[in-house]
Amino acid sequence: MNKNIVIIGTQWGDEGKGKIVDWLSESVKGVVRFQGGHNAGHTLWINGKKTILRLIPSGIMHPNITCFIGNGVVLSIEALLKEIDELESTGILVKNRLYISENCPLILPYHIALDTAREKQKGVNKIGTTGRGIGPAYEDKVARRAIRLKDIFNPKLLEEKLEDNVNYYNLLLTKLFNESEINFSSIKEYLTKIAPIIEPMIKDVSNCLYDMCEKGENLLFEGAQGALLDVDHGTYPYVTSSNCISGAASTGSGVGPKNIDYILGITKAYTTRVGSGPFPTELNDDIGIKLSTIGKEVGSVTGRPRRCGWLDAAALKRSARINGISGLCITKLDVLDSFDYIKIGVGYQINDTFYDVLPYGISNLNNILPIFETISGWKSSTASITEFDKLPEQARYYLGRIADISGIPIDIISTGPDRNDTIVLRNPFMI
Repeated sequence: MNKNIVIIGTQWGDEGKGKIVDWLSESVKGVVRFQGGHNAGHTLWINGKKTILRLIPSGIMHPNITCFIGNGVVLSIEALLKEIDELESTGILVKNRLYISENCPLILPYHIALDTAREKQKGVNKIGTTGRGIGPAYEDKVARRAIRLKDIFNPKLLEEKLEDNVNYYNLLLTKLFNESEINFSSIKEYLTKIAPIIEPMIKDVSNCLYDMCEKGENLLFEGAQGALLDVDHGTYPYVTSSNCISGAASTGSGVGPKNIDYILGITKAYTTRVGSGPFPTELNDDIGIKLSTIGKEVGSVTGRPRRCGWLDAAALKRSARINGISGLCITKLDVLDSFDYIKIGVGYQINDTFYDVLPYGISNLNNILPIFETISGWKSSTASITEFDKLPEQARYYLGRIADISGIPIDIISTGPDRNDTIVLRNPFMI
């Protein structure tokens, strides 16, 4: 009997999902990316070598695994082909084992132009998008005007839809934002040119995954970003444009919820956030700088510095509930090795009310007072430790408090960036 596992980030992204997907991939036949776009990056360290993936699932590093990009992903064909070329130039075969849903909405130049124009106009009030057209592409999907991957093989339909969209976006760009027009012919020419290149990789992904389940083959579903960036359940409006909670694995791939067996929540041992938005436990001091420096907290795709703070366990509790998390994986524990003390955010005082779980509707920090629990640091190295009993006592205590406050058991601990720097308390495929 097969087992299907969903891996999601429980914070604001950048939790270290890529390494864990890569590590668990040894037990599966297929890895599925089900939402987001090339605004998300997964960094892998394998035998000291660094690889950054943006659209292609992390399982691609294993030669016997088939990788899928589901319908929930908004697709930049240009970015995808560049990523394929980068991987294949290092000897990793991609094109013969990467399948893409024909229903993926495409990210096109007018999406990028609108994305950047909006952020420019907002100034200090900007959302903090990556400027890669993700939001406008999802808008087109919901507005039912998206050009989907399968449309590029129907020249007449493509021309009609593309002309309508270019006219619509040019009106917005020129009249509302005083920006230059987008050229219809260049987009059409590009899509027509790359159609034969991309065609062999197009599949009915939902049906492929169904067949694999019927054969008893394990699948891994790889989320991008983190649950607190979910467009419905995150810190709106400072969120991404897709659903990045575990339930999106079904809608973004075409696999029914009853076929999901376990949900692993990846949680950094402290908290980071990229871009604008509320961050109750943020540290705008020397400790925050120290976390950023030791943790090398710079966005793998954008290069933007990450804001840093103590672990927000009250936000983690919210994330655990909306995702139905089965177990946690704590990453970057070793970053905390040199701290004299460590704090855990256990709740918030908002006006006269205490909240032990992140409330909906937080859009600013003007009246939020984080409440912390302080524990002594362990002041010794946890780097590359692979056995729980060999962790310092205070490190074990810290992990225990995370499990207690969140109400979720810790199944995996990452003690370094390499695939082998891992402590396994319960293997999700063995439970």
